[in-house]
Amino acid sequence: MAPVINDYFPVLVFVVIAFVIALAMVGGSLLAGKQKPYPEKLSAYECGFEAFDDSRRRFDVRFYLVSILFIIFDLEVAFLFPWAVSLSRIGMFGFLSMLGFLGVLTVGFIYEWRKGALEWE
Repeated sequence: MAPVINDYFPVLVFVVIAFVIALAMVGGSLLAGKQKPYPEKLSAYECGFEAFDDSRRRFDVRFYLVSILFIIFDLEVAFLFPWAVSLSRIGMFGFLSMLGFLGVLTVGFIYEWRKGALEWE
């Protein structure tokens, strides 16, 4: 049992050091940073919502719908880059597989468009 503990001791040391550094950074920012909010700081930024005063307040779900759609199509691009780089090695099967993948995403995009998920009235 002792050799197993000795094998993982460096990992434990790194975890402890990382935890201490994280606490030091958070504590340093609380001590050194100004904690005086002003109206511009409390105003709505990119999401378009006003600052929440109550966590149970109702809010518009369309923002989350758009963000989920963005993630889906962002992942599509993340799959396209390795495919384009290795296209000469994967052959016709890889090409047709990617066309099928893009076809499914295109059908999904057309469905979302027709349902009005991309409209922001």
